[in-house]
Amino acid sequence: MKLSVLSVAAAIASAVAVKVNPLPAPRHISWGSSGPVPVEGLALRAQYHGRNAAILDSAWDRAWKAITTLQWVPAATEAPIQANHFAPFPGEPTITPIPYKRAIAARLRSVDVFVADGNADLQHGVDESYTLEVGEGSSTVQINAETVWGALHAFTTLQQIIISDGHGGLMVEQPVRITDKPLYPYRGIMLDSGRNFISLPKILEQIDGMALSKLNVLHWHLDDSQSWPMHMSVYPQMTKDAYSASETYSHGDMQQVIAYARARGVRVIPEVDMPGHSESGWKQVDPNIVACANSWWSNDDWTYHTAVEPNPGQLDIIYNGTYDVVRNVYHELSGIFPDNWFHVGADELQTGCYNFSKYVTEWFKEDPSRTYNDLAQYWVDKAVPIFHEAAPPSRRLMMWEDIALGAVSANDVPKNIVLQSWNNGIANIDNLTARGYDVVVSSSDWLYLDCGHGGAVTNDPRYDVMSNPSGGVTFNYGGNGGSWCAPYKTWQRIYDYDFTTNLTATQAKHILGGEAPLWSEQVDDVTVSSGFWPRASALGELLWSGNRDPKTGKKRTTEMTQRILNFREYLVANGVMATALVPKYCLQHPHACDLYYNQDVVV
Repeated sequence: MKLSVLSVAAAIASAVAVKVNPLPAPRHISWGSSGPVPVEGLALRAQYHGRNAAILDSAWDRAWKAITTLQWVPAATEAPIQANHFAPFPGEPTITPIPYKRAIAARLRSVDVFVADGNADLQHGVDESYTLEVGEGSSTVQINAETVWGALHAFTTLQQIIISDGHGGLMVEQPVRITDKPLYPYRGIMLDSGRNFISLPKILEQIDGMALSKLNVLHWHLDDSQSWPMHMSVYPQMTKDAYSASETYSHGDMQQVIAYARARGVRVIPEVDMPGHSESGWKQVDPNIVACANSWWSNDDWTYHTAVEPNPGQLDIIYNGTYDVVRNVYHELSGIFPDNWFHVGADELQTGCYNFSKYVTEWFKEDPSRTYNDLAQYWVDKAVPIFHEAAPPSRRLMMWEDIALGAVSANDVPKNIVLQSWNNGIANIDNLTARGYDVVVSSSDWLYLDCGHGGAVTNDPRYDVMSNPSGGVTFNYGGNGGSWCAPYKTWQRIYDYDFTTNLTATQAKHILGGEAPLWSEQVDDVTVSSGFWPRASALGELLWSGNRDPKTGKKRTTEMTQRILNFREYLVANGVMATALVPKYCLQHPHACDLYYNQDVVV
């Protein structure tokens, strides 16, 4: 399909006018045509009151330092392919770029910020909207926001649109007006510090990337069966199961992460995974509360396996002593993490593990009609009241969807629990929302960032074949000895995910947002940033302004190419070690590397 002469001309005019293409794309952005607006120096003049005033002041200091230090120059600035150096196909119109006026404008000297509510807390659903305007002939950048958290997003956008003028100064390329707010209130990534320890500086680096991408939830998967890194006053012995004394988080460390994130508009939701994925730490308190800790994890007969990966261990659901320890651990961590949400796991219960529990096996003998679903319900009935008693009335619990949809699932999961959907894509999202659950989307086939790197288990004979096994791009060498969720999820795979497909309007309202997990079996400080970035930024735009043009309804993946290639460079310039996406040639000629000359192929 060929573009009309008028549509091509309009595209060229837009592309020639500005190099800037901020990510995530604002909901509404309108550029003027009167020419560059020089930036002389921006003093913050703010009208706001409330307890968040210091956060706004500090955020502006950081933003202005980044603007003046980086002297940002976007690298990926080539116009769409119809306007570049390639010859058109026979019959295609030849278009001459439309020149635009470069008038001398007033110099920008201040940022005027008005915040309506300076006290609004950083919690789920807080208003993050803002408007930003650089008017023709104006000497001010005008920002209006309902809350400080919206104003922070405005600063982040401004950082991208103030660029070097090429002569040692700064400019905004054209007068501009932006009206912006997110599509979804929950926009997150998941950091796993249980499989491999992630140091404090690297955690803070991920928060920097999140703030630049307008992602607002760090789901911190604190522990897992392999290690317990959190210092606990109530049970100091739990960190005997940290990888080392230096690979632990003190209360002060966790509070530092929370404060750093809050200053950048990012919530921190902790996760303690239970009753599954629970061995390290717990067994130091009372060995009886952990089932199957001393078993071999992967039996040759899969029906007897005790874990999906080493090392095995699950909280004993029937042993009464389990709940006293759960209560004390949860109470202490609730005192550290102030967010109104807390994630309590509940995924991947392995029935084989409980063959090693005298309490569970006796419970089944007492009533042969009992099932493992009844066992999961026992956990919900006993644990959920404990989780609520330690928290404010506004506390919402999150669990993995397994508790409602897994092979082992409870019969009645309270509807006020937010379920994180990671399996079976649209099918599971449809199931959960139809039943009235609020859902955070983390579908592994689209959003799992650790996929496609092979397996983390060793001495695996399934790799010992002298040819490339058949099965296509998702083949995983017969099981989770390879990457069970292969292939690697590219930024395009993430960005093109339409997770509300075929949902009713009522169901769609139950989608609170999405989250990209990075499980850390093969991730540590060396690779954590390249694992997240810039792919998580594609999720940032998907959840902020969507993947479709609001006027045409078509996917804007081609347009996104220029944004994300630029944004990768911008992340690195800001100290976030994002991985390269393309050869540098493609960065400098972003649409020369498109697969199809017809750029409407993604619809």
